[in-house]
Amino acid sequence: MNRLRNGDEIVVIAGKDKGKRGSVSSVLDNGKVLVDGINLVKKHTKSNPQTGVQGGILSKEMPVDASNVALVDPETNKAGKIGFKVEDGSKVRFFKSTGKAVDA
Repeated sequence: MNRLRNGDEIVVIAGKDKGKRGSVSSVLDNGKVLVDGINLVKKHTKSNPQTGVQGGILSKEMPVDASNVALVDPETNKAGKIGFKVEDGSKVRFFKSTGKAVDA
């Protein structure tokens, strides 16, 4: 079970986008996450009339390492550490600061 899942509200805690908030759009297998509007880079594309691709400079989201983001606690509106515990035979995520379950 990963600490982050699709749709989680996160805040960047390290890197060029430190302090920005966003939503996780996908979690990759290599320990990285794609976040909406975070870590944008410019990609120069060449036009290809045969396939209908228009050339120009595009903004593209690149993956951010999962260690550089933290889940936002909706109660305190701050970044919080995530732990795991077993409740009723299922593994759940919880905030270590408040002890409340993330998915509850």
